[in-house]
Amino acid sequence: MEFKRETPTRRPVPVRVQDWLEVYEEFPPEKLRAQAARCMDCAIPFCHQGCPLGNIIPDWNDLVYRDQWRKAIDRLHATNNFPEFTGRLCPAPCEAACVLGINDDPVTIKQVELEIIERAWKEGWVQPEPPEKKTGMSVAVVGSGPAGLACAQQLARAGHAVSLYERDDRIGGLLRYGIPDFKMEKRFIERRLDQMEAEGVTFRPSVNVGVEVDASSLRNQYDAICLAGGATWARDLEVPGRELSGVCFAMEYLPLQNKRNAGDEVPDEQFISAKDKRVIILGGGDTGADCLGTVHRQGATSVKQYELLPRPPESRPTSNPWPTYPNIYRVSSAHEEGGDRDYSIMTKRLSGENDVLKKLHGVRIEFVPENGRMAMKEVPGSEFEEDVDLLLLAMGFLGPERYMLEQLGVEVNERGNVRADANKMTSVPGVFTAGDMTRGQSLIVWAIMEGRAAAQGIDRYLMGETELPGN
Repeated sequence: MEFKRETPTRRPVPVRVQDWLEVYEEFPPEKLRAQAARCMDCAIPFCHQGCPLGNIIPDWNDLVYRDQWRKAIDRLHATNNFPEFTGRLCPAPCEAACVLGINDDPVTIKQVELEIIERAWKEGWVQPEPPEKKTGMSVAVVGSGPAGLACAQQLARAGHAVSLYERDDRIGGLLRYGIPDFKMEKRFIERRLDQMEAEGVTFRPSVNVGVEVDASSLRNQYDAICLAGGATWARDLEVPGRELSGVCFAMEYLPLQNKRNAGDEVPDEQFISAKDKRVIILGGGDTGADCLGTVHRQGATSVKQYELLPRPPESRPTSNPWPTYPNIYRVSSAHEEGGDRDYSIMTKRLSGENDVLKKLHGVRIEFVPENGRMAMKEVPGSEFEEDVDLLLLAMGFLGPERYMLEQLGVEVNERGNVRADANKMTSVPGVFTAGDMTRGQSLIVWAIMEGRAAAQGIDRYLMGETELPGN
């Protein structure tokens, strides 16, 4: 009743597109305490229901308001291994479920979370938590995204010898090479890796399990395995002209810039740049926005972002009530920086000259009721063509890649994701799974929850019981 919702200011667009630093300015502690004070400490806090990790949100909001930051980080770490990641990257379903949001702006939960952990790092409160004793058991975690990292950290703290495998040259998965630096600078990953190494986790980058190492051989080396390789099978654009030079997946494009930002030498003939090019991005989700912000910083001549689905509404429709996550029109920092967004667009074909992309040929579509379902129909006479030099495919992912799964013989479900029981164990005894590999493409907060759940299941499998905390 006393304070209105307030969030950090983004740096001016002309300034931030000249660098790769995070877009937000610092948020003064006195403003944060005011924002934490907006939390009503509800009798039934629906923010818990909105957060897959079950974060104890009212508790740490109140502790920040009372200036008890050390206690606040203890409450936060009780359910979340990496609040500095979620505080930057999570779309905050907790805020969508905030009771205050029924008739007012919700509490700035995500920002309070971020400020708590950053204060904790600054004060030196985040320290390694090695186990008091070792169990003598060993676990291989394959995939070092947020699910693999969370699983590895929990298992190491339980006393198991953990080896974390990653096919890329650095640990971090999509956090490292899928998320641009302007959303999260990679120094925040490094300090967590230092902590995990001190807790006993062994990192094995540049090892492609399933290609360079037969996945089934790990079963002979370790007492348990956790598959956390993500849903990296990208949805392709199956139209004439797809083979033309100038068409690439988002996850072929984004990692190269991150590598250069890290100081790696990426040869010009391998680097994909938008400089002085007309760019079209297919896909209106987070990956598309990541491409958009990267394209701006590389100096594209123009950029358009096309989405197959209709434009979302400005506010919640009645079919999408509180406390569900609202499917509404959103403007990210990348969208603020420029580019045209268009909806209900289908790509029909691509054309070029001398095997080089030159044009996208599309048509507008509409969704109409048909036999009890919404059917996609082309709008007659809406055909168009657009000049393009670089086409980035950010249309989502179909599930995990198959080679490692086939070597281990694990079953997949009807959606193509790895099948797992309540303990996160696959159809193969001793082989567990976590994250997008079992859920399909999802949020970072779900990935961390999955990693923690898999660690519980593995610890119970190895020891007969577990004391690892759940969510």
